[in-house]
This record gives sequence, structure tokens and C-alpha cells, in this order.
Amino acid sequence: MNHPQLNRFPKYKKRGTPQSYTTDEQSVKVEGKHIKLPKIGWIRMFQELRFEGEMIRVTISRTAHRWFVSITIDTGTPNTPRDTRGLPVIGVDVGINSLATLDNGTHYENPRPLKRYERKLKREQRKLSRKVFLSQNWYKQKRKVERLHYRIACMRLDAHHKATTEIVKGASAIGIETLKVTHLLKNRTLSKALSDSALGGFLSKLKSKAATLGIHVEEAAEFFASSKTCSNCGEKKEELSLSDRQYQCVSCGFTEDRDVNAAINLKNLAVGQMES
Repeated sequence: MNHPQLNRFPKYKKRGTPQSYTTDEQSVKVEGKHIKLPKIGWIRMFQELRFEGEMIRVTISRTAHRWFVSITIDTGTPNTPRDTRGLPVIGVDVGINSLATLDNGTHYENPRPLKRYERKLKREQRKLSRKVFLSQNWYKQKRKVERLHYRIACMRLDAHHKATTEIVKGASAIGIETLKVTHLLKNRTLSKALSDSALGGFLSKLKSKAATLGIHVEEAAEFFASSKTCSNCGEKKEELSLSDRQYQCVSCGFTEDRDVNAAINLKNLAVGQMES
């Protein structure tokens, strides 16, 4: 009996759709920085495989003007978590102006790549709209727009990976806030800036890297008022606008940067959870 997934006609993909295909591991060979693909032959890769194990699946895809090969490898049992007893507990507050702020006052800048290239992107997309659809000039201009989008995405990912790697290397536990991105995007005045920052993706990378190193990540409750609560006495403000960048407690007179105060509250939450 034929397998139901193998006796169908192949699906046609036109040039405008994302170009990718998946092949089995038996027809692929990897030696150093070279990979042998079926019907193509040996191709040089940018870097060698970073993991050892059984190769399960290989996917070749195109993003803008670059081709990527994604190799799924079964590494078996994960490595023993590192000893984090000598490292501090860190609170991380994310935002738009600063991508991440730690409780010790460290700030990681947000590159805001979409805002930086917004005028150029509009100009190139306007040129694309004036071309004859599916003509050769339309495809040329479409590739220019794709490369610009790719550059924006790379700048964002580079900032995320550098910040998250540095944070997890110096922490024994991390306290973060819970973000509902779909709720935040309902604010039309901040939706573009929030999408440009990709805070949900930043926290996902942070949790994934922390789990690999065996670091506990404590997420605050959804409505935990980390910015409105005083980290010194615990007094909570009823009103705090986004323009107030300095937190001043009316009860005890404590003064601190708004983001640092929120990061300290997240750190205290993680410390209390670890002690319990």
C-alpha cells in the first residue's frame, strides 16, 4: 500500500513564493565546511556544523539574496548544567528606548532598524508598485526590497543575540516580565515601535538560551506592576505615565531610573522564588 503523502502530484511554486525544499539525510553528506546536496553536488558553507549527532533532516531555503541550509541533528542527552552558584540573580526589564535594562543599571541599546531604514524602504516599495507586475524590472526591484528587509531583520537579530548571550553568561537566575504582544499592539501610537523592537522574540531567545545552560527563569504575573512598584519599600503608584522616566516614591522618597526600578522588582521576585 502506498503512503498517502508520497502518491500525490508535486506542488508548483512560482518565483514569488518562498523558495525552499527538504531532503532526507541519506542523500546529504557534510565534510567540514562543505555539504553535498542531491543533483547539485558539493557546496561550500559559511561555517562548520557546531553539533555532533545523528542527522535527521536537511532543509534548503532562500531569504532575499542568500541561501541557507538548516540541518536538524539529534544530539542525544543534553549536557550537564553548569554551576551557577557564584553568579548573581538578574532582573531584566525590556522596553522600546532600551532593549533591555538590568537591575545593576546596565542598558542594552535598541537599534530600531525599521525606523532607521523606513524612508528608504518606502522609496523602494514605491518604485516596486510602479513596475509592471511580474516583469523583469519588477523582479529586479523586488529583490532590492527583499535585501532591505533582510538587512533590517539581521540588525534586529544581531542585537538580540548579543544581549541575550551576555545576560545568560552572567546569571544564576533571571527574572523577567510576561508580555502579551497582541495586547500591546492594540496601542496604535506604539504598535510600530513595538513591532520594530520585537520584544517577544527577545524574551523567547533569552528563555531558550537560559534553558540550555540550566538557568532558572522566573516570569512575573501578567499584571505584575514592576514599573509602578517601589523597589525600596514596596509602595505602589496608582498613576505612572510613559513620559515619567524617573521613578520617585512618595512614601519613602526613593528615586531611581524607571527601567532600573522595574528590573530590581523583577530580580526580587526571582530571588524570592529561588529561596522558596
